[in-house]
Amino acid sequence: MNLKQFKPLHWIYNLLHYKALQHNKAAYSKYGIHKPLMASISSKDFPDKESRAWLDTGDSAVLALQKEGFRQFQPAVQQKIKDWSANGYLILEQLIDTATCDAVNREIDQLQEKGKLSFTYGNKLMFANKKSPLIKGITLSPALTTLLQFLLDKEVVPFQTINFIQGSGQRAHSDSIHMTTYPLGYLIAVWIALEDVTPDNGPLFYYPGSHKLPYLLNNDFNEGSTPLRLGKKDYPDYEDMLEELVATQHYTRKEFLAKKGDVLIWHANLVHGGAPILNKTLTRKSMVIHYYAKDVIKYHEITERPSLLEE
Repeated sequence: MNLKQFKPLHWIYNLLHYKALQHNKAAYSKYGIHKPLMASISSKDFPDKESRAWLDTGDSAVLALQKEGFRQFQPAVQQKIKDWSANGYLILEQLIDTATCDAVNREIDQLQEKGKLSFTYGNKLMFANKKSPLIKGITLSPALTTLLQFLLDKEVVPFQTINFIQGSGQRAHSDSIHMTTYPLGYLIAVWIALEDVTPDNGPLFYYPGSHKLPYLLNNDFNEGSTPLRLGKKDYPDYEDMLEELVATQHYTRKEFLAKKGDVLIWHANLVHGGAPILNKTLTRKSMVIHYYAKDVIKYHEITERPSLLEE
């Protein structure tokens, strides 16, 4: 029996971390959600499954040019912004300098040696931003947040970092099933290469344009949810359905053979994952940062839990 399937256990945990749920209070009021902050929440509580993010409502090639602040970016970045609606991602080459990448890698090593950071979910080092001023500073860097806030047209707040020593090996997925917003579309992710990536060390892969797929949420792949218990299906069932959906739409799979310091920014609904590691002796050091827009409801669709976030 998996106790995590029982919602009352989540409610108790949420109550113990009630302060970290306060970020949803104003958004619940704004969007007419009349339930306790500690209660379960999912897409079933909302009237629609559509993104309201401004670059999802039209073509960024047109909309971006009309937006105040667009001209603050260099011409090369402006073009990447204009391509956002078509691609669902953009790449910034060498945004993070080599010294900073090396400093992050040393910091991760030291946090592990001191027992302050350990692997969870198999190969993930979670929330280093809460334990390292250096990494926290990167998440708040104007070089990142200025662009992210333009893409979402909202203030962003970092939710988590995930550091990898080796490739993730993760199957195709969309972040929106893990970190979900209402309205949809107000999560954005940053992936930083902390060393060079080759075909042998498990590069990140993605499907350009796949962010335009309908959001795949609990009602689409799960069944049997009750007021006290989560549905009967598990996360692999979601992965199976998403992979089938991507295959039927004939999206082209791309791998990101990044250079150290390159950054990939992607849409909440872009389908991506980690390619197989062909040489198990190789590392593929990298860091992911997930950001929420500040003034939306933030939760986790697959577990129906409100996000814990101390702003």
